[in-house]
Amino acid sequence: MVAMPAVEHPRTEDDVLRAFLELETPAGFKAELIEGEIVVTPPPDGSHETAFALLNRQFMRRAAVELDLAGTKGLVTPKGRFIPDGTVSPVGHFETADSWASPAGVLLVDRTDGNVTLFTDPEDGDYTAHVQVPFGKPLDLPAPFSFALDTAPLR
Repeated sequence: MVAMPAVEHPRTEDDVLRAFLELETPAGFKAELIEGEIVVTPPPDGSHETAFALLNRQFMRRAAVELDLAGTKGLVTPKGRFIPDGTVSPVGHFETADSWASPAGVLLVDRTDGNVTLFTDPEDGDYTAHVQVPFGKPLDLPAPFSFALDTAPLR
């Protein structure tokens, strides 16, 4: 009997991307490619959906312009392929899937730590500025939204 050593071939970025694009996730789960790693997330719970609805109502009622909301729009960014909980933009101005940089920024709600972070000023594949407030403090949003986001209901 001849034993052959197992040889593991290093995975290239193309291999990972191909595996990601071919991945079949269970209903309700979402898969994202984040900095070269495939991350699969289960469906959101009820409190997540409540928080999302609270934010959605503020954007639709208080923004300086009429907005469109997309629920599970995939985004291709320099750091990976993401499916944010929502993308909000002025009516008729949704970026294409390969457009990563929103001039108004990215809003990250961290329900575990109880804070909201706004990332702004896209440059060279990343956002160069951010402002973070704890739940309960208002967060000023730039144009085209132009209102202070009330984070108190997220507590």
